[in-house]
Amino acid sequence: MKKLIVILTMLAAMNASGQWVQGTGISNCSVTSLAISGNNIFAGCSYSSNPPFQGIYLSTNNGQNWSQAALNDKSVLSLVTSENNIFAGTYNGVYLSTNNGTTWTQTALNDQWVLSFAISGNNIFAGTNDNGVYISTNSGSTWTQTALNNKTVPSLAISGNNILAGAYDFPLGSGGVYLSTNNGSNWTLTALSNKSVLSLAISGNNIFAGTHDYPNPSGVWLSTNNGLSWTQTALNNQYVYTLAISENNIFAGCYVSSGAWLSTNNGVSWIQINQGWNPIPSVYTFLIANNYVFAGTYDVWRRSLSEITGIPNISTEIPSEYSLSQNYPNPFNPRTVIRFDIQKPEVRSQNSVVTLKIYDVMGREVQTLVNERLQPGTYEATFDGSALNSGVYLYKLTAGKFSETRKMILIK
Repeated sequence: MKKLIVILTMLAAMNASGQWVQGTGISNCSVTSLAISGNNIFAGCSYSSNPPFQGIYLSTNNGQNWSQAALNDKSVLSLVTSENNIFAGTYNGVYLSTNNGTTWTQTALNDQWVLSFAISGNNIFAGTNDNGVYISTNSGSTWTQTALNNKTVPSLAISGNNILAGAYDFPLGSGGVYLSTNNGSNWTLTALSNKSVLSLAISGNNIFAGTHDYPNPSGVWLSTNNGLSWTQTALNNQYVYTLAISENNIFAGCYVSSGAWLSTNNGVSWIQINQGWNPIPSVYTFLIANNYVFAGTYDVWRRSLSEITGIPNISTEIPSEYSLSQNYPNPFNPRTVIRFDIQKPEVRSQNSVVTLKIYDVMGREVQTLVNERLQPGTYEATFDGSALNSGVYLYKLTAGKFSETRKMILIK
């Protein structure tokens, strides 16, 4: 058994998985917008150290490789797709492609910095710098300024008949989340006021707002009643550029050295998911597509969605010690659940990287279920043995100096 443990330790050190992987083809620019149309993923470069500003990049293989596609002399601040139309927001207005990005035409909104988009039916909303929100009902042929006309609007979101605008003004700290129920004819400032709101995301009745209040960052806020009241989540001390939601998973992209965060419980707790980044970059935008999470930084990175989100924190209580429970059910076919406890570290900033790995009886690694820096709590990971033969398997939890291995049985 001692020999087996040595083998397992060596395998754990040799195998690295569960991290962000960088695509190739983009360099020296900040990717602040991502969009997908069919098999094509588009990335907008908004800043570049080597003008021209590089414009739009295209990947046809899920972000592995990128090539410069269009608008090479533009800074592309925002992207959105609607059926066969792709809209790009730049420093000089909105451009439209109707042929999957092959050619682009400048629309009638040609004198604004366009920071954000939202689409509802035939209505296209564009958030601008200093001049609020514009609306087009005819694919950009004409645009009309809405009643929200004197704010910088870096984020827009739509839920049913409600349009939400995340705004700010100078000095930073003024602004907030505005709500319109009549396509922008009127706007109401919600209870989240005096905040610089850079990002919005909606899931059911939950509205999340990411803020950027300098010099005192206030992180992510949640409203469950359409903005009548807001609660600050546990991610409360970060500058938040972007938010994205996939089912019960909320992703937050933050300022440099903070990177990417994930919550699986509506913001009650968050974990950093920065594996593979050194140094940790600012995360300007996310795209969730094709079972991947794509992150726009100074490049485009991707990571398996299932790998990131497979470890929900099921309790807010802090365990007094590390522990690894027996899987249940056991024996199992083909899925089983593994529960484990992560205790609070002596130094708060030293949360250990936690790994949970599956091995066969010969000590060969079968799968990595967890490879994350987790906050203290109780977690559950699901293991699917559909692709494996019946037999005895081992699962090992490692966290700092703690290590424990247990046995489980797959019966088919």
